[in-house]
Amino acid sequence: MQGHPSDFEAIGSRLGFRVAREDQGRIVYVWQGARFPAFLCLGIALALSFISAPIVEALRQRGFVGPAASRWYFPLMNLLLFGIAAFLLSMKRTIAIEKSLRRVTLKRRSLLRSVDLPIAFDAIVCLRLATDQVYSGFALAGSSAAETYAVPSLRLVLDNDETVLLDRGGTKRLTMLAERLSDWTGKPLESKL
Repeated sequence: MQGHPSDFEAIGSRLGFRVAREDQGRIVYVWQGARFPAFLCLGIALALSFISAPIVEALRQRGFVGPAASRWYFPLMNLLLFGIAAFLLSMKRTIAIEKSLRRVTLKRRSLLRSVDLPIAFDAIVCLRLATDQVYSGFALAGSSAAETYAVPSLRLVLDNDETVLLDRGGTKRLTMLAERLSDWTGKPLESKL
């Protein structure tokens, strides 16, 4: 599926891409998704499977009559946790810069869909190092509903005045990444930090 720059926005304050592959004409940055929550869900699901297996067997033998009938939600909860873990483990973002093709390709993949956004070097005006206003989290019972805080971000500025989020994180790491990408693409770096 061909993407749009808005498909690559992120809710979180930090992504943290790492270099996956680099050679003469191509560099690939990868972000693998939320690993800690994924493995936490997977661990809880595996631990609960020791409780769920006997419940499933009791439900299979007696149906929803008997002591196991009131615990029907345990197997369902296990399936839900396995599904969440699979989704989180499948999340992946990739930034590929190809000098020979004069193109930056952004990819976003998950269990549900995959989106590609190829951008020609000619469509890039500059790289912008600035701050984004990121929401502090979920609002509960009306508390701190609209609070935001500034997070450094690196964006591609396109010739149609749209911007594409590349990464968010620490200033030092983003500055190093921005200088490297600016050299690779031959586009100027605009810093607003």
